[in-house]
Amino acid sequence: MEPNYRRCLSCRKVSQKGEFWRVVRVYPSRKVQLDEGMGRSAYLCPQASCLAAAQKKNRLGRILQASVPEQLYEMLQQRLAAIPAAQEHNVEGQHNRGKLNASGEPQQSLG
Repeated sequence: MEPNYRRCLSCRKVSQKGEFWRVVRVYPSRKVQLDEGMGRSAYLCPQASCLAAAQKKNRLGRILQASVPEQLYEMLQQRLAAIPAAQEHNVEGQHNRGKLNASGEPQQSLG
């Protein structure tokens, strides 16, 4: 069975669903929350650049068609701070060049 793929709303990277943060507008309450619930979802890379762009340009709000509370962005900032700096820098550097395979490891060239 093939894994589920999603796209980052900020940088448009396609990867496995588990590699992203999931933000959900819960049905029918329209409450916006992280990770759990049924409803409209948006996915975001766990990187400072993607989070900053999503917040600055209100990408989450537009995609979810709901207002996103500031607390949600604060929670995402805390998650970002919990990622070791070396790991985030390595992932971000590889991510910007588009050289990660589906498991998040550097991709080897075939030719």
